Amino acid sequence: MRTPERALARKRRYRRRLRSRIILSFVIFGFVLTALIATTAVYLRNRVEDQVISAALLKNNNVFAEGFYRNPNAIGVPFEKIQGRQFSTSKLDRVPDAWRDLSNGVHELTETDPATGEERVYRLAVRKDAQYWFFLAYDIAEERESQQRLNRALIGSVGFFTLLSALIGWWSAARVMSPVSELARRLQASGDSTSPEPLATHFPEDEVGQLASALDDYAERLTEVVQRDREFNADVSHELRTPLAVVKGAVELLLSRPGIDEKTQARLLRIQRAEQQCTDLISALLLLSRNERGHGATDVRRVAEQLLDAHRTQLGGKPLELRLEGGGELVVDAPESAINVALGNLIGNAVKYTTHGEVIVRLLDDAVEVIDSGPGLSAEDAARLFERGYRGTHAEHSLGGGIGLSIVRRLCKLYGWEVRVVPGEERGVVATLTFSKADT
Repeated sequence: MRTPERALARKRRYRRRLRSRIILSFVIFGFVLTALIATTAVYLRNRVEDQVISAALLKNNNVFAEGFYRNPNAIGVPFEKIQGRQFSTSKLDRVPDAWRDLSNGVHELTETDPATGEERVYRLAVRKDAQYWFFLAYDIAEERESQQRLNRALIGSVGFFTLLSALIGWWSAARVMSPVSELARRLQASGDSTSPEPLATHFPEDEVGQLASALDDYAERLTEVVQRDREFNADVSHELRTPLAVVKGAVELLLSRPGIDEKTQARLLRIQRAEQQCTDLISALLLLSRNERGHGATDVRRVAEQLLDAHRTQLGGKPLELRLEGGGELVVDAPESAINVALGNLIGNAVKYTTHGEVIVRLLDDAVEVIDSGPGLSAEDAARLFERGYRGTHAEHSLGGGIGLSIVRRLCKLYGWEVRVVPGEERGVVATLTFSKADT
């Protein structure tokens, strides 16, 4: 089921699309333009009609009055749809109630026929002289009907032209956006290639062609940067492995000699662990620079035991207990170097910032928890902990450049793992490294 948040985000993305903006612009333009034309047409028609009918009624009423004065015995008015009546001022009780208080001029009245219940709409011209009052009524029912028909026709035309504008907008948007969509398709198709195909050759020398040319230039410069970065990483990895191999061989040779005192042996073992740590870090960084996943069946328990043993020799009398909990077997499809770097940074931080108490490494079904009894985690640390170069509020007197957890985050992104660091229930910090289901 689609959540309301996802539906709202999809609706916002649709509104931001250039194609939808073009179509919407045509629809709004067509609707507003036709609505203005229709409104203007109705206004002008009503205005002209009112002026024409009013002028005709006043003129005919004057003709009616003058004809009456010339021949008082004349009956009726020789005009179609017009009813003329005159009343003597001595018999004003015969004047209809609706007409009696009207002033000279033209008025619009609505009456209901008591017999049929139908409404009658008419214009009434009024002329009140000293001896006679003259009324000329003009039935405008047909005009009102034609006006309603015109209004319906105009509303239909607004809808029609709005729909036509939408179709024109859709067609125009398709024509306008076709080169942009083609550019996006070609750009997306070349995303996985180390040497992308030039784009500008597929487009004319217009705005889209200029954009394609700019993208080609940017892609070329970016490819050069990536290539130099890969070559640099490969060269550094190769050049560092050689002296590390020399160190490893020398340490193994010295450890194989009989009669070495315990202090010298401890120092040689520490050098050996540091050499292995450097080798693992170089391998992990090389995987990150190439953005490629390595494979292997790594026993997480064995890696955790080796890391804890290495840190026990470096405590230097610190009252800190390091222990491993959890009895299950956890094997991950990843190189041992990647597990070593990711888990080693979490354990190293816990040991570094915990002055006394304990550091517990707990194995779960698909994750590893590193729990310490250190000073805890501030709000600022929680927000910026995985930023490159950020050192926590408790790192004033500790060594390091603040890139360890940044490397862990990048490894997790590469392998689809998840790392989370939260304050403990009472004190300290709980760091959780969760492996993907497919790797365990």
